[in-house]
Amino acid sequence: AYYSEKLKQKLFNFDDEILKPYFKLENVLNGAFTIAEKLFGITFKEVFDIDKYHEDVQTFEVLDFEGELVAIFYSDFFPRKGKRNGAWMTSYKSQAVKNGINERPHVSIVCNFTPPTETKPSLLTFNEVTTLFHEFGHALHGMLANTTYPSLSGTSVYWDFVELPSQVMENWCYEPEALALFAKHYETGEIIPQEYVEKIKESASFLEGMATLRQLSFGILDMTYHGKSQTIADVKAFEKQAMEGTSLYPDVAENCMSTSFSHIFQGGYSSGYYSYKWAEVLDADAFAYFQEKGIFNKEVATKFKDNVLSKGGTELPMELYKKFRGQEPKADALLKRAGLL
Repeated sequence: AYYSEKLKQKLFNFDDEILKPYFKLENVLNGAFTIAEKLFGITFKEVFDIDKYHEDVQTFEVLDFEGELVAIFYSDFFPRKGKRNGAWMTSYKSQAVKNGINERPHVSIVCNFTPPTETKPSLLTFNEVTTLFHEFGHALHGMLANTTYPSLSGTSVYWDFVELPSQVMENWCYEPEALALFAKHYETGEIIPQEYVEKIKESASFLEGMATLRQLSFGILDMTYHGKSQTIADVKAFEKQAMEGTSLYPDVAENCMSTSFSHIFQGGYSSGYYSYKWAEVLDADAFAYFQEKGIFNKEVATKFKDNVLSKGGTELPMELYKKFRGQEPKADALLKRAGLL
């Protein structure tokens, strides 16, 4: 890791710190709101008369262009004592139709960004920018839900489909047309220079070949364990054989991946670890459609909203995807984005 970071700096002559002044938290959040408005026809209005669990939390009414309530949205961005690490989306109330009334959802995103000081606002790294957009994508899945039952509403979908709305939103963070909406220097108001945008895009695929092999090896190992009933006499030999097609380095005899693969034995991913990479196939293929027609193309956005975001788990994911895309997903867009084609 140490040497790969050295190589990255040498190849791209790029330090993440120079980007932070262009990513003031309030601007990034408003950028996400603006992109959602352009794509899905919703607006966000901060309100101050809704109960919240902490003073750091902001609350927003989400309205459509007719002024009808779509959802209540909460954001909780800063660390504090007792709050767990990481970033996630959660739903306090799922959308559902009850007694003939379409009950609208209450959705929250939670992160742990550096808080502002007396002299400086909260400035995000580029990785934190994509994290915010990722969780906001999950939130859109919850907020734009339009089904009958809460158990099939919003993010209540098959495990290997839930990351599509979140991961696809990250793609807008790399597009100059989208960055121009929010990536502005917090002191001068200058839009992020194009050369920085190019550096972001170039460095995004750094070591992607290794990362791809690694994810594939984990998914294949997981499937091999859970795919057939068998007695495994030698865990190390079993693992080595399963991962043979994705091995890049010589084997280390003392190393055994399986004994620390907590995702599949205690983390809920048993036979489902492949969903990480599969979701990337879906999001890259979906965004390629946007790029083909225009990243703010209303027709494509409406198809995504009507066939993916609003439907929850009411239909098979592949059927929903084909209604949106007109075809099954292909891996080509992911390989191209990863710099592997």
